[in-house]
Amino acid sequence: MVDKRLPEDGDRIAKLLARAGVASRREVERMIADGRVAIDGKILDTPAVKLSGLKGVTVDGRSVGQTEAARLFAFHKPAGLITAERDPKGRPTIYTALRNALPKGAGRVMPVGRLDFNTEGLLLLTNDGELKRAMELPSSGIPRTYRARAFGDVTQAQLDDLIEGIEIDGIRYGRIEADLERGSGKNRWVQMTLTEGKNREVRRVLEHLGLQVNRLLRVGYGPFELDELPRGQAVEIRQVDVERFRKQLKRNSK
Repeated sequence: MVDKRLPEDGDRIAKLLARAGVASRREVERMIADGRVAIDGKILDTPAVKLSGLKGVTVDGRSVGQTEAARLFAFHKPAGLITAERDPKGRPTIYTALRNALPKGAGRVMPVGRLDFNTEGLLLLTNDGELKRAMELPSSGIPRTYRARAFGDVTQAQLDDLIEGIEIDGIRYGRIEADLERGSGKNRWVQMTLTEGKNREVRRVLEHLGLQVNRLLRVGYGPFELDELPRGQAVEIRQVDVERFRKQLKRNSK
């Protein structure tokens, strides 16, 4: 049991560990419940402890570095990669590509949300578990924009109806802004912007409209865009832009 005389000022330890990039705040709380976190060698049994820093804190017996400034990276994920650290089936993960893609000194990073195995495009990565969590919450209302190449017939009027949301197999999908890009033939590009990001949302909605998605790219996440970032490459987002975005998130959560 941890010493009850620990200081009660500062931030909760789960928040500090999340900001240090150990894991998201919720994941850190699970780690504490599993007895994996200690302070000065004493196992922590509650996430309610407040600290001014991480001196003496260990996770799985290893010391934790001090909290760093939040960093955010944009990665152009190719199709054919799992958004996870490891895959039971042995398929390649994003970390396989990130070894050579991230700038030197990037440290440990975590993906913000996920992209399916066959989905490509913008994947954001951060060293800050608290920022990751805030960006993933549906209540944050952060828009995600996708471009889907789909085979079949659809009209702009059908896509316009998605602005009111849609229910498919008992699952309710919220407001979706969708535009049919100019072109001809059966293979057409559709751009879609949504804020919930439910599992396979874009594919399920388009399939419900009778379309067969044969390519899907995420091109935007909040104010951050894929632009001309080459496939398989990563770039760090400017610190000033990260801080501006964090402040906006905090304002929106009030």
